[in-house]
Amino acid sequence: MRLYHNPRCSKSRQTLALLVERNVQFEDYRYLENGIAPEDMEVLLSLEGVIRQQEVDSNMGYDLNNISDVRKLLSDNPRVLQRPILIKDGRAVIGRPPENVLDLLD
Repeated sequence: MRLYHNPRCSKSRQTLALLVERNVQFEDYRYLENGIAPEDMEVLLSLEGVIRQQEVDSNMGYDLNNISDVRKLLSDNPRVLQRPILIKDGRAVIGRPPENVLDLLD
């Protein structure tokens, strides 16, 4: 289980605390430092709202309706990834609100 985490984000910190409080074993993955893990790209691309729209400038030249462009955008600019995201067994959920991640724990 991997948590895409940005320690500067309050929702991300809340999600991390929720997992720790429940003694869930997970990888605290710092995507801003490490980029998007190649093995997670497809599951991330399947998520609706995976891109933080406010982080994307139209001058960047990406078509957000084109999956290849979104893949390249995430690879080139991991900061545009919505956060936090918990990935488990080929499924993913955005932790907004943080309690959303509990859906993957059952």
